[in-house]
Amino acid sequence: MAAQSGKDLLLKLDDGTGRFITLAGLRSRRLVFDAETVDITHAESAGRWRELLDGGGIRRASLQGQGLFRDTTSDARARQLFFDGQVRNWQVVIPSFGIVSGPFQIRALEYRGDHAGEVQFEIQLDSAGALAFTPA
Repeated sequence: MAAQSGKDLLLKLDDGTGRFITLAGLRSRRLVFDAETVDITHAESAGRWRELLDGGGIRRASLQGQGLFRDTTSDARARQLFFDGQVRNWQVVIPSFGIVSGPFQIRALEYRGDHAGEVQFEIQLDSAGALAFTPA
């Protein structure tokens, strides 16, 4: 995969109709996939090396982004999702790689601003179910 511009990675939210809309102008983004392991090492494990259960454990993804909301509607939508604790379908579009989609919940929503600058936000999402990957 050739180098890609960071601005091309998009965070999209299902608007409730199955249509995905870009939520915000993110200036930085981070998508992390994580999996716990299940240790099944026992007294007869070869050379006392740790053994792991194939396919065991919990898989999860988290997404963190910061930037500017597109408009007051986007800001209000994200804020309401946080306060309601709703799980909604999101998409993370990674150019020349693919799309990760599925249910996420907003774990944190932070606002900040400088006296002579615009209000910025930071959002953190945690996966809340099975995710799908569609290659580009």
